[in-house]
Amino acid sequence: MEQAYDFGLIGLGVMGRNFILNVADNGFTAFGNDLDDEKVNALKEEGGDLAKVNATTDVATFVKALAKPRKIMMLVPAGKIVDAVIEGLLPHIDKGDIIIDGGNSFFTDTDRREAYLSEKGIHFFGAGVSGGAKGARKGPSIMPGGSKEGYAAVQPIFEAVSAKYRGEPCVAYLGPKSAGNYVKMVHNGIEYGLMQLTSEIYDVLKKGGDLSNKELHRTFKTWNEGRLQSFLVEITSEIFEQRDELAEGHLIDQILDKAKQKGTGKWTSQNAMDLGIPVPSIDIAVSMRELSALKDERVKADALYDRPAVTGIDKEILTKMTEEALYFSFIITYAQGLHQLADASKEYGYDVDIATIAKIWRAGCIIRAGLLADITDAFKADATLPNLLLSPSFIEKVKATVGSARKLVAYGATNGIPLPGVSNSLTYFDAYTATRLPLNLIQAQRDYFGSHTYERLDKEGIFHTEWGQ
Repeated sequence: MEQAYDFGLIGLGVMGRNFILNVADNGFTAFGNDLDDEKVNALKEEGGDLAKVNATTDVATFVKALAKPRKIMMLVPAGKIVDAVIEGLLPHIDKGDIIIDGGNSFFTDTDRREAYLSEKGIHFFGAGVSGGAKGARKGPSIMPGGSKEGYAAVQPIFEAVSAKYRGEPCVAYLGPKSAGNYVKMVHNGIEYGLMQLTSEIYDVLKKGGDLSNKELHRTFKTWNEGRLQSFLVEITSEIFEQRDELAEGHLIDQILDKAKQKGTGKWTSQNAMDLGIPVPSIDIAVSMRELSALKDERVKADALYDRPAVTGIDKEILTKMTEEALYFSFIITYAQGLHQLADASKEYGYDVDIATIAKIWRAGCIIRAGLLADITDAFKADATLPNLLLSPSFIEKVKATVGSARKLVAYGATNGIPLPGVSNSLTYFDAYTATRLPLNLIQAQRDYFGSHTYERLDKEGIFHTEWGQ
């Protein structure tokens, strides 16, 4: 094979096939690799011109087809498969070649792999890719971090294939080591939170306002034209229009209420606890997916306990209240995730710029939203901002909507409609903005039973009391 292709991609599932076709559409030649003959042939057929995009099941042929330094991206499931693919490549590649992990690998695995490959003279970096299958084809948000030299070689390709926001590519080098995979992990945690919040608002509109699917579609469509403009609100409006091909009515009414997960939200929550950063809106979103899986138990429990009769609310009043509560809760969820990113950046030496992260999330990715333009501006104005809630540009936004969050949480509690995402967002806000919390009692308890000591308001130092004497 005489032609040397610009870019190689391993893993020709839906995401991989779409991404490599995106590369070919943007003026770069691309060569794919997969163990599955059907996937290889599907890419060749869809690509059309083998001079632009080609593929093989043989690793040696794949590597030989690439221009040096070879730029090889993996889009395979996280875990042992990534290590296996790397080991399969090593006998065929040379020093100076570049390997990119485009999957949702756990960030410590990325650190391990970069150290391992660096010793062999191979550039390695993780690059989070968000936008789903359509994003991969038309323009995703890409979050690379790791070998800066390796990224520089791939940068023209990534900038060409990425989503664009007002002409700006939604990709940027984010930092050393596993910065890219870590940012993508937190992106997914925020995604969990936003999805949970959206589902709760749907539930309360349906139960409290008796909105039909047509009205729900119209409501979310209207919201998507305002300050709640976002990918998730947009697709939610479309979901309520979808007719069921297998039964009468709308598809949404026949989908089982058990939400699955691939673990990235859980990783965000677990790591936040390791760092000591509170992200309760994300935590509860993970927990609710786990609780939803207990369908049989939930059905049994529902029959054992009385549920309050729902007192309806005027649709116009409820729609206004839920819009404000959702906007408030979206802000809080972004604030929590970005707080975690800022702290992780210091802890792990990423030195990421939060404004840059928000900027490349403005288009292409699942959590893209009009709100991210305001978030970008807030962190551009103050790069050291520890929390979005401290930004002068967000104070009035929060003040104007927190009242509706309070009313909605109270309404949900009174009427037996679970709103854990909204209520956790509200509780986080109330705790974060409280000068004094009752944790002094916890410190007293800890010192009482375990001599764990405490600090005082009026004196410097560490103290212990022999309680009860």
